Amino acid sequence: MNPALWLTRTATRAPDAPALMTGTRVESDYATFAQEAACLAAGLSARGIGAGARVGLFMTNSTDTLRVMYAIWFTGAAAIPINSKLHPKEAAWILSDAQAALCFVSPDLAAGLAEAGSPCGCVRTGSPEHATMASFPPMTAPAPIARDDLLWLFYTSGTTGKPKGVMISAGNIAAMTLSYFIDVDDVQAEDAILYAAPMSHGAGIYNFMHVIRSARHVVPNSGGFDPAEIFGLSKALKNVSFFAAPTMVRRLIDHAKAAGETGDGIKTCVYAGGPMYLADILDAVDTLGPRFVQVYGQGECPMSITALSRHDVADRSHPRWRERLASVGVAQTVTEVAILGGAGRPVPPGQTGEIAVRGAGVMPGYWNRPDATAETIRDGWLWTGDMGRMDEDGYVTMVDRSKDMIISGGSNIYPREVEEALLTHPDVAEVSIVGRPHPEWGEEVVAFIVPAPHAGLNPAALDAHCLDHIARFKRPKAYFSLGALPKNNYGKVLKTDLRARLLKP
Repeated sequence: MNPALWLTRTATRAPDAPALMTGTRVESDYATFAQEAACLAAGLSARGIGAGARVGLFMTNSTDTLRVMYAIWFTGAAAIPINSKLHPKEAAWILSDAQAALCFVSPDLAAGLAEAGSPCGCVRTGSPEHATMASFPPMTAPAPIARDDLLWLFYTSGTTGKPKGVMISAGNIAAMTLSYFIDVDDVQAEDAILYAAPMSHGAGIYNFMHVIRSARHVVPNSGGFDPAEIFGLSKALKNVSFFAAPTMVRRLIDHAKAAGETGDGIKTCVYAGGPMYLADILDAVDTLGPRFVQVYGQGECPMSITALSRHDVADRSHPRWRERLASVGVAQTVTEVAILGGAGRPVPPGQTGEIAVRGAGVMPGYWNRPDATAETIRDGWLWTGDMGRMDEDGYVTMVDRSKDMIISGGSNIYPREVEEALLTHPDVAEVSIVGRPHPEWGEEVVAFIVPAPHAGLNPAALDAHCLDHIARFKRPKAYFSLGALPKNNYGKVLKTDLRARLLKP
């Protein structure tokens, strides 16, 4: 299924419905949106771009992102959305690895990409060249795209080396889209999706269900994540949904508490992309109410592994509500989830193993990386690299990344458990736990702390707090204060950077 068909169907059914907006200003209704995509697609086709081709988007958030993506799919080609926060050299490497035929680039990024030596031709959005391509007579219909055809080539964040290109097929996208309606949230025509996080990632991949239901697509005037702007737009637009990483949710809640915001106009905040600590989501629901849904996914199985429903996030009546709130929910409809041991066999409920998934959402493999594909997909299962456990009711609790596990004196210590404990202390705003080499124990636990505003670092108090919540052998042996934790462009803490700091003389 070609997603451009979803767009043309909506344009036929609801031509006058507002589609593309910047702030509160409507730029295109659905009839115009579909026409713009079809005209640009014809311009791409005139350059020889069609089925089998790959086209990059190195763009800051804008409504043009959606026009370009749907034009690419109209031709039958695959899109390569690249995070605009990457260095131009990183973007150039991705375009080279993907063997891109062309790249659309935002005006503010064009010079940097040219200097980095883009391996393909680039079209600056808003330029005369772009306008010429968009002025062709429209393609009459989207090109056919089969279930297994490449639709979206997503490059992993590459925290431990060069990123890998995840091949996301049309079937993967269809499975994720339909599962959203069943397991995450329904969408109505009066709704709006707000793109405050990068559209190259989780925020942008949620466009499909909103196109299908003729909802509004809104890019903030800032083009990014600004809590005050989000609250203001939500009150003005109503029925607003958006994707946010857990670190963004924390910023949203801090602003809401300081400014007295209640979340008026916000329908749903889908959080994913990293660990949401129990203390943070408790605070979020207490501050803004039942507006939150959690999704667990990976680039390799985008947004469709598990979901923790709005009811489960807000429920305080179930005997184990706290354990469920600390989980990532239950398997989504299109996905089978198992907790596997080292031999590839399921472990009993409540025991820790590696989270593995299979189903319609799982990628076909990595782009030109058969070795990495064979390592990650074994016996039909995608091994996520995340350690977790599943209770008898099917709720999955993520323990940590397998590579982040600390082995001290022969005992396994999962950093997230220690982080959860420390985050309940009022002096701790953020924390990251890593292992430091130790001559006797192999590794020892070390904590990097971002103190709360107007708080200091008191190791003795934090030690006592840990001893009240976790086993003695798990408590940190050293505490380091930081102004901010190092993070990648998706908001994930770079533990590799923290470990490197420990090795410096």
